[in-house]
Amino acid sequence: MTNDSIKPPVWFWIVSGIALIWNAMGVQAYLDQAYMTPDKLATLPEDQQAMYMDTPAWVTAAFAIAVFGGTIASILLLLKKKIAYTVFVVSLVGILAQMSYAFFMSGSTDSFGPGGMIMPIMIILAGVALVYFSKKATANGWLS
Repeated sequence: MTNDSIKPPVWFWIVSGIALIWNAMGVQAYLDQAYMTPDKLATLPEDQQAMYMDTPAWVTAAFAIAVFGGTIASILLLLKKKIAYTVFVVSLVGILAQMSYAFFMSGSTDSFGPGGMIMPIMIILAGVALVYFSKKATANGWLS
């Protein structure tokens, strides 16, 4: 008997690949926001400019933890490593911290309206789903 994990089904690879693409898009969004030039910022409506300028450093850090953690965890999934679960949990904590600011402290619904909450809710659901997926993958023996 070996310590090798059980061979995962094809859909595991599909979900893991989609997770990597999803989180890589998050990294791109983070980089776009963190390195927004003054010229680009000036093209936004005034209320959104103020929102970006007033974002606390801890929210930006939570954003970075969420997206870079999720990307690393997705790579770990593709490498079939159990630690992917732990890294997805850390990423989810970053998501929840960032979104708590978006929902309760930033006034973003004033800038984006109620429809502006759809993407943050999708991000939370995706984070929870990836934690669950990685936990089940570990329980099924697909990760070692």
